[in-house]
Amino acid sequence: MRTGMALLIKFILTFVAAFIAFDLLLNNDIFWILLLSLVAMLINYLIGDLMVLPAKGNMIASIGDGLLAAITAYIFDLLIPAFTTSWSTLLWFAILIGIAEYFFHLYLKKDEKVAP
Repeated sequence: MRTGMALLIKFILTFVAAFIAFDLLLNNDIFWILLLSLVAMLINYLIGDLMVLPAKGNMIASIGDGLLAAITAYIFDLLIPAFTTSWSTLLWFAILIGIAEYFFHLYLKKDEKVAP
């Protein structure tokens, strides 16, 4: 149950960062922002939290999560004509995700009942 709560928190953090970067700055549709948040959250959890965080530590995992999120958003931009990004919004998204993930990883490490 705690892992489910952690994933919900991670989704909310990702959604807030995506909303700031892609709705407030570029006015993208909320549906695409929700979908991007879900996909980015899952990718960052599977790669960043389960693989990179235990092996390389918080700082590397946080930077990696920010980069993965920005790459995911860029791929969305390439695949979905209704969703747009710019280099500045991708940078903002990566920074916001990196900061949020740093503190999220501290929470994960502190709570032994949450994976990893």
